[in-house]
Amino acid sequence: MKSVDYIRKLTSEMKPAMAYEKGMDVLSWQKKAKEKLMELLGLPLGECHAHFRITGEKVCDGYTQYDFTFQSEPGYYVPCVLLAPDNATGPRPVAICLQGHSTGMHISLGETKFPRDQGLIDGGRDFAVRAVKEGFYAIAMEQRYMGQCGSSESGAPACVGGVENAAMPSLLLGRTAIGERVWDVMRLIDMIEEELTPYIDSEKIILMGNSGGGTVTFYASCLDERIHLAMPSCAVCTYDDSIIAMNHCPCNYIPGIRRYFNMGDLGVLIAPRPFVLVCGEKDPIFPLEGVKKSFETIKSAYESMGKNGNCHLVIGNGGHQFYPDDAWPVAKELLK
Repeated sequence: MKSVDYIRKLTSEMKPAMAYEKGMDVLSWQKKAKEKLMELLGLPLGECHAHFRITGEKVCDGYTQYDFTFQSEPGYYVPCVLLAPDNATGPRPVAICLQGHSTGMHISLGETKFPRDQGLIDGGRDFAVRAVKEGFYAIAMEQRYMGQCGSSESGAPACVGGVENAAMPSLLLGRTAIGERVWDVMRLIDMIEEELTPYIDSEKIILMGNSGGGTVTFYASCLDERIHLAMPSCAVCTYDDSIIAMNHCPCNYIPGIRRYFNMGDLGVLIAPRPFVLVCGEKDPIFPLEGVKKSFETIKSAYESMGKNGNCHLVIGNGGHQFYPDDAWPVAKELLK
């Protein structure tokens, strides 16, 4: 037997020690599960002042683009872009947009820097531009080990095995790449509350992303209740059917997590907040069967809380991409 097959066999025989079971007291389960997830992700990281700074401004068609940075942990600054709709009056919701394993957050702005970028944009991943068209503020955040925060000369993410594998040394420090990215999202929300509340409705924060960005959308939404609506795409599936079953970027792996949870269990932490799970029926790396299994677990918690109307599965007719025309109408209805 190959070693990897032995691990998969162990996985199939192992029931997660903290699995959510229908009928459990959801709030009590959430408290314990949140503490364990924080521990597994290596959080919290260091507290610090945000030192918010606008670094550029550009007028575009229908919105103004503001480049800015903020400090998320001592000495680490996160590049971001805010898109503000023309003629915006009063506080509006904001969509925080997270790219996946792409060449960087410029994809969310509909901009190309590398040869393969247009294909990513065509897959519905120009999140920030679409969010502005839907009437919201939008913030594109550069994720660690990608784009300005670590891509290679070709634009490939530095966390991908065989490029630099740059995310792996964090494991030696008791950290995880997902935890670092989640921390940046949480600190960005802190910054929004401190600096942007005259313009942005901090009670209506949307977090969205595809693939690796969907992964961070999911985990951040599990931990931060200030995220009003979570919309991860092509990222939520059972570990057994996806992350364990096939090759993925090393940044997807959280040491020990399958001993305690499957991914659907963790989704219960988002309940009863609005949740739109987006997937592709032909996605080869997050198979639909595993997505549906996870969704059923999550949905059962919403039903127990009498909030099943807040939990939706959107299945796009295609592969590993975002489906804006299918997902946004559902999200906007939940925001009413």
